[in-house]
Amino acid sequence: MSRITARFAALSLVGAVSLSLAACAPAPASSGDAAASDYCARMVTNSGGLEDRSFNQTSWAGMEQAKTELGIDTQVLVSTSETDLAPNVAQAVDSGCKFVLTVGYELASATEEEAKKNPDVHFAIVDEMVTADNVKPIIFDTAQASFLAGYLAAGATKTGVVATFGGGNQPPVTLFMDGFVDGVKKYNEVHNTSVKALGWDTATQDGLFTGDFEDTTKGKTLAQGLIDQGADIILPVAGQVGEGAAAAALEAGNVSIIWVDNDGWETLPSEYRPIVMTSVMKNTQSAVLEVIETDKAGSFSNDPYVGRLDNGGVDLAPYHDWSEKLPKELQDEVQKVRGDIVSGVIKVSSPSTP
Repeated sequence: MSRITARFAALSLVGAVSLSLAACAPAPASSGDAAASDYCARMVTNSGGLEDRSFNQTSWAGMEQAKTELGIDTQVLVSTSETDLAPNVAQAVDSGCKFVLTVGYELASATEEEAKKNPDVHFAIVDEMVTADNVKPIIFDTAQASFLAGYLAAGATKTGVVATFGGGNQPPVTLFMDGFVDGVKKYNEVHNTSVKALGWDTATQDGLFTGDFEDTTKGKTLAQGLIDQGADIILPVAGQVGEGAAAAALEAGNVSIIWVDNDGWETLPSEYRPIVMTSVMKNTQSAVLEVIETDKAGSFSNDPYVGRLDNGGVDLAPYHDWSEKLPKELQDEVQKVRGDIVSGVIKVSSPSTP
């Protein structure tokens, strides 16, 4: 856990970088000395922008770490709308770099198209599957870690009601939600309790969604509705929209959230720290670094990188302000469940499992 936390500590530096590139803009300013290496890498964000407190931000942290540790030139093209996506991928390829990282399902089509046209360029895409000889998917079995979050939430709730919602009904989102709800079910099974999980039905694969990943007002409104139904712990799987849920929780005064993708205690505004119980983390930063390091060494493979509990690709963040509030017995129990998942004693599955 400490290794993963250290990796994510670098994220606090990302917000200090001013980057406002868009499609068809002039060539982006370099974040490394191009003369220092013949190898260079480019990244294209999805329409959520760079500082999304989600996987654009953590992916760029991995690029920045690659620049520092590998001495390469790294640049990012920031998409602010859907119309930016394909032009930005094309511009990244036109830079002459032989490695292009794209982030999220919105970029799948553009990545696949450019990969076909440029077989000598190596691509990687975060959180999405694209099948091509020169494309490496970077995906995460987040259900494993969110199972732990659901188990923890069921043991920590005071009202007997917890909840989750998503930005859109897509596999990378519903994978979190499946794991969370199944973790609650497991706690109920072990402890003979009846904690309710609102917002997602694993049987029908349907639930509550805001319809986007940027409008925090929608997140606040939806979260408030869940709070009105008694939920005192909420897992928002909606990028920036989740900050609206954090605002609703803070105003309620007796509600906490479990963040996703990165350590929300580190990346959200500091006023939310008291209500962030933990986070379901994808170690995107380390995954991106590993993929670039391997490619630079001449060992590119299109085999997907799959982050799991056993390889540190996913995990729960530290409890931070909650470390003294959560019963030690519950914390120990979550650790045992974690070990049982890694060993295979507990099988965590989802229709969206990578």
